[in-house]
Amino acid sequence: MTSLVIRTMLDAIAAVPYLLGFHPSRSLVVIGFEGSMPGSCAARIDLPACEAAARTASVLAGHGFRRALLLGYGPADEVAESAAAMHAALGSAGVTVAEAARVADGRYWPLTPDCPPEGVPYDVSASTIAAEATFAGRVVLADRDELVRSVQPLDGPARAAMRRATQRAELSEPGDDPVALLDRVLARAYVGVLATDDEVARLGVQLTDLRVRDEAWLRLDDEAPAADIVFWRDVLRRVEERYAPAPASLLAYAAYSAGDGGLANVALDRALNADPTYTMAVLLHEVMDAGVPPSKLSKSRTRDRHREAS
Repeated sequence: MTSLVIRTMLDAIAAVPYLLGFHPSRSLVVIGFEGSMPGSCAARIDLPACEAAARTASVLAGHGFRRALLLGYGPADEVAESAAAMHAALGSAGVTVAEAARVADGRYWPLTPDCPPEGVPYDVSASTIAAEATFAGRVVLADRDELVRSVQPLDGPARAAMRRATQRAELSEPGDDPVALLDRVLARAYVGVLATDDEVARLGVQLTDLRVRDEAWLRLDDEAPAADIVFWRDVLRRVEERYAPAPASLLAYAAYSAGDGGLANVALDRALNADPTYTMAVLLHEVMDAGVPPSKLSKSRTRDRHREAS
């Protein structure tokens, strides 16, 4: 879900890169609005998108969205076929398609019989969406590949240094209370100071304890997760792969709370590639696949488990 207010096709075109975190290609983007909750919801499907139409329509209708915009990026025939399938699925689910268009090279082509062959030029600077998104801390990468790279492990000297730090962490005595270490590095991160290699290595090892992982989860700020995203992305990129599932899942949750489904998805890919059975990642994957808002995830159950164990 996002708080960006989309009123027109121009707003939608301007918003899509910020909603996804990257500029889409060979994609159909569905934006639901006028729902039971404030804001809008965006879903991106690879072209051809026909097979995913019914599930996407079901998710939007299930969250009470009454209207939708369709934007296609790619060859005209693939966009038209996918948009037609999505239009039909949304209609069957009770969601009205307000507009549909193919977008390319500074123009858009409404998917209507009377669409001019030269398309309609647009200027996203005429929309306030970019300014609103930038003020909210959203960034746009060149493409999905760049987004994937943004959560990949560091290499070169940085990787060698982290490998040594991890060996020290694995061989050392437990030392500090793990939660105290977590609180200390988070407090510094929130004022722009990243953790040292040794701190990240110890944190990676300690997060294999689910109680420590859950304490980190409880500390994520659902309302303003930007600092958490920076912190957990940095930790994820620095830990050794065997310690990736916990920070990757925490990053995914923070990103999803921010409405950044693209980053959440690539973070979950990291978690599940490292451990396909990691419970938090599996849960988040199911939640995101169903389009459940992160606010519906109950951290209270984690708090209850902690109280019961005390």
